[in-house]
Amino acid sequence: MIVGAGFAGYRTARTLSRLTRHRADITLLNPTDYFLYLPLLPQVAAGLLEPRRVTVSLSGTLPRVRLVLGEADGIDLDERAVRYTDPEGVSGTLPYDRLVISVGSVNKLLPIPGVAEHAHGFRGLPEALYLRDHVTRQMELATAAGDPKSRSARRTFVVVGAGYTGTEVAAHGQMYTDAQARRQPLRDGVRPRWMLLDIAPRVLPEMDERLSRTADRVLRERGVDVRMGTSVKEATHEGVLLTDGEFIDTRTLVWCVGVRPDPLVEGVGQPLERGRLIVDPYLQVPGRPEVFACGDAAAVPDLDKPGSFTPMTAQHAWRHGQVAARNVAASLGIGERRPYRHHDLGFVVDLGGAKAAANPLGVPLPGPLAGLVTRGYHLAAMPGNRVRVAADWLLDAVLPRQAVQLSLVRSWSVPLESASPELARVPGGPEKRSETVHTAAKPTKARPDTHPTPGAPDTDPTKPRPDGEPTGNQPGGEPAKNLPAGEPAKSQPGGGSATRQPGGESARDQSGGEPAMRQPGGEPTGRQPGDEPAKSRRGGEPARNQPGGEPAKSQPAGEAAGHQAGGEPARKRSGGQAAKNQPGGEPAKNQPGGEPAKKQPDDGHTEAPGPVKRADMPGRRPDTPAEGDS
Repeated sequence: MIVGAGFAGYRTARTLSRLTRHRADITLLNPTDYFLYLPLLPQVAAGLLEPRRVTVSLSGTLPRVRLVLGEADGIDLDERAVRYTDPEGVSGTLPYDRLVISVGSVNKLLPIPGVAEHAHGFRGLPEALYLRDHVTRQMELATAAGDPKSRSARRTFVVVGAGYTGTEVAAHGQMYTDAQARRQPLRDGVRPRWMLLDIAPRVLPEMDERLSRTADRVLRERGVDVRMGTSVKEATHEGVLLTDGEFIDTRTLVWCVGVRPDPLVEGVGQPLERGRLIVDPYLQVPGRPEVFACGDAAAVPDLDKPGSFTPMTAQHAWRHGQVAARNVAASLGIGERRPYRHHDLGFVVDLGGAKAAANPLGVPLPGPLAGLVTRGYHLAAMPGNRVRVAADWLLDAVLPRQAVQLSLVRSWSVPLESASPELARVPGGPEKRSETVHTAAKPTKARPDTHPTPGAPDTDPTKPRPDGEPTGNQPGGEPAKNLPAGEPAKSQPGGGSATRQPGGESARDQSGGEPAMRQPGGEPTGRQPGDEPAKSRRGGEPARNQPGGEPAKSQPAGEAAGHQAGGEPARKRSGGQAAKNQPGGEPAKNQPGGEPAKKQPDDGHTEAPGPVKRADMPGRRPDTPAEGDS
C-alpha cells in the first residue's frame, strides 16, 4: 500500500511494480488520478503551458498498480489498515502488509494576521489555475478602472517567499502581465508591478551565491521589485502592511514561504521531527519494519551530514521513492536493501524566456545556456508528456499567449489553509458517508469524527446539510454549514469569522469568486443587475434577494434563512437571528411582520465555505511548521 502519488509515491509505485513483476499486489491511494510535475507549475500560472501538460496519468503509466481514488483520513499501524474517503464521500479501509507513507506536504502557515484569509498558496494545480485567472482578471479590471488608486492596486502583485517557487512565480508573472499591458496599455502608461519579499538576505538562499546573484539581476532587469529582509506584517482586504512599515495597495498576495508535512503523519503516533516521520537510513519507521516513509513526509537522515536530515525538495523525494521501492522489495525477498545516499546534481531555476539560473554538477552556467539546460533537465525528469511540453514551448516562442480567464476556480475553493491543496473545493461537495467499500481483515473501530452513525443528525460545521438545502447564499447553491440548534450564525456584521481556524484564529469571509483581496468591483459570484433571477430552492423557497431577482418570502420570528426540502423550516436561532447577515447589518431574510428584506449592496460578496481540513486524528498536535520549499 502506497499512500500518496507525489514525487516519492509515484517513483515508489513505478519502481516497485518493475521489481516485483506481478509477484506482489500494489495499491496506490491518491486523491487525484494524476502525478503532478510541480516544477513546471509556475509556467501553467503564466499561461505558458496548458494544465494537462504537467499531469501524468497514474493508470496510464502504472499498468501493474491498482489505483484507489481517495483521501487518507488515518492510519492504524496495529491493525495494518488505512482509512480513507473517496471522491463521493464514501468511507472505507484498505489493509496492507507493507506500507509506504508518501503523502507529501502542504502550504506552510505563519501566525501573521490576515494571511490565511487573504493569501493563496501555490502547491496544487487548482491554485495555479486560480492565479492565472485572477491575474488576468486584475489586469483587465485595471484597464477599465477610472480611479487611479484602484488601477494601481489591481496591477500590483505581491509574492512572499524568494525560494524556488516564489522566484519562478514572480519571474514568469512579470513577463505575463507585461505582455498583457502591451496589448491593452493602462491609462497612465505605468507597467504592472510585481514584488518579491523574503526575510532572507538574498534571493534563492538555498543555492550557490553566484546563482542567487544571477537570479536577482534577471528579476530586477525585468522590473520585479525585489525586497530582501522584508516580509508581510498584516494582510487586509485593501493590501498588505510590510514589516518595514510601508502599506502596499494590492489585490493579490501569493504565499510561497515554503511547505510543511501533510497533517496526516501527526496521527500515526510515531516520533516526529518538525512534523516529519523519523525514519532510519533505509526509510523504515523504527519499531515498525513493515512501515516505510519517504518524500516530504519523512525525516530522512543525511549520511553525508551526520545529525541533519535531507531537505524537503522534489529531487530528494524522487530519489527517496526509488530507494523505498528497493527496500520494500527486499523485505519481500527480492533483492537487497540499501541506505539512502544522495549525490548533489545541482539545481535549476527557470526565470522565463531564455533566462535561468543553473549549476548542473556544480558548474554555474550563464545566460541562454542555463535556460537550455534547465528545460532539458525538466524534459528528462518528466515521466510523461515530454513531446506536448516541448510543443507548448515552441508555440510560445512564435505565438502570443492567450490571456483569457475561464473562471473555473474561485477564490474560496483554494483556501491557503488546506490539507489537500491538490483538490479544489467545489459547490455542493459530497457528504461523507459511513458506508465502507473496502474492509480490512481486522477492521478498525469507527470513530464519530470519521464515520457518522447512519440516521444520526450531522452537526459537523464543515459538511453540507443532508438534503443539500442552502441556508445562505452560496456560490452555485453551496449548502450552508450546519449549526447546532439554537447556535447563532457565526458570520457577524463587520467581517466576523466564517469558520474557526486551527489555533483559534478566525477566518474572515472570502467572497465567492472574489480575487485574493476583497475590493469593490471584484469578481462576483452572486447575481448582478440584469442577470436572471436566482433559482428557487427545493420546497418552493426562493433564493435570497438579489438585485433584479425574486424577493425572499417573509418568515416567522426565529426562523432560519433557508427551508428544508418539503417546506420544513430550518433550525431556529436564538433571538430570531437570521442565518446570514448582509453588509451593513441588514438581516438576510424578512423579519416578523412581513416587512420585505432590504436588498444587499451590489458588491458581489458571498460568504465562502471554510477551508478544507482532514478529519481529526488521535494524538494530533497543533501544526508544527517545517522548513522546506519544494
